Amino acid sequence: MDLVIEHTDSPARRERRDRPKAVVLTSQTTAPPYNTRALEEEAELVWATAETLADALPGAEILFVWDFFSTALRDAWDHADSLRWVHVAAAGVDTLLFDALRESDVVVTNARGAFDQPIAEFVLASILAHDKLLHESKDLQREGVWRHREVRRTAARRALVVGTGGIGRATGRLLRAVGLEVMGAGRTARDDDPDFGVIVPTGDLIEHAAWADHLVLIAPLTEQTRGMVNAEVLTAMQPTAHLVNVGRGPLVDEPALVEALRSGAIAAASLDVFTQEPLPAGHPFWAMPNVHVSAHMSGDVVGWRDALADQFAENLTRWLAGAELVNAVDKELGYARGH
Repeated sequence: MDLVIEHTDSPARRERRDRPKAVVLTSQTTAPPYNTRALEEEAELVWATAETLADALPGAEILFVWDFFSTALRDAWDHADSLRWVHVAAAGVDTLLFDALRESDVVVTNARGAFDQPIAEFVLASILAHDKLLHESKDLQREGVWRHREVRRTAARRALVVGTGGIGRATGRLLRAVGLEVMGAGRTARDDDPDFGVIVPTGDLIEHAAWADHLVLIAPLTEQTRGMVNAEVLTAMQPTAHLVNVGRGPLVDEPALVEALRSGAIAAASLDVFTQEPLPAGHPFWAMPNVHVSAHMSGDVVGWRDALADQFAENLTRWLAGAELVNAVDKELGYARGH
């Protein structure tokens, strides 16, 4: 797919201040991008929610999906009569893509790169908290119980990182830096990868699950990865193994995971993402002592919204100059190509 957007009239248009119309899809509960003044100098910004998107889209060349879990574009697609570029303020695009968008000439870009290091740090923190029994220590503190225990050494243990894009690679590098032995699982197998050393095919996950002390899920959600960690994979894992999911909830068969955790097929899970979010009250995960729940926040370090707005602003500058957009998503694969 040609990712260069031609604008033969761009210089003249900028001189006339004939700004392109750009719709920003937000929500009542989502704070708007901070850099609106700078953006408004470059484009005619129109603010919309899921309820008003259909009315806002006619004539718009650009859609900035700030409400990044919204599926509103699917319902309003017939009104997108001039749309040429969609940017989503998220690394995952599974909630955005649908058949008509895939088949169109509309270019999709994402926030690839913004979350790499923060999520890698979150994964490392999850592994350390598990190995050093930090969750259990906090529970004992709350109960006023002094109980000496022995913790696990993290160095020399093994982590299988499923997902070898930017976030997965940042995670692999960080885990190796603290002494973990790391292997990747991705779309294409390699035995000489600079970040993982060895990458095995995700389709062969069941054959490699027993190798890992920590199974880390960072893969994008596609038809190929949905439910990849199923009962068979969980059964193949070590009974001492720890599952970390910072990718998407549906990568895991959640009922099978509940059963595996209850039966002792695996030891623990640190989960930042879930099939249904927010995690419903009464879900078994809330009360399970070997499950550690966080609210889809692994990449949301202080300033993350500013970083996402900056990414869009930089790409908008490229758009107006007729340059190639960064982080173009392969709409068939469902993610931005990297390594």
